[in-house]
Amino acid sequence: MDRLDEDAVGRALAGLSDWSREDAVLVRVVKRRNWLEAISLVDAVAQEAERRNHHPDLCVTGYRTVTFRLTTHSVGGLTQRDLDLAAVIDRLAQD
Repeated sequence: MDRLDEDAVGRALAGLSDWSREDAVLVRVVKRRNWLEAISLVDAVAQEAERRNHHPDLCVTGYRTVTFRLTTHSVGGLTQRDLDLAAVIDRLAQD
């Protein structure tokens, strides 16, 4: 998988909800109403990530905040796989 250039990443970020960029990583923080909802979101993302064989770094803080971090470690940057998983996380975070 090829690493995306700066223009492609910029265009993609415009179409993603609440994502920011930290160097070669896409980051999104999602707050849920409670611990169980946060863990349910993590589980839903984990299922989809496993199916795609592309796994985000994630962190649950407090009892309701989940931070997702996407990058393709094997190429040292962002790829279409990251953008695709970001879109899936957006969809799951809306449910």
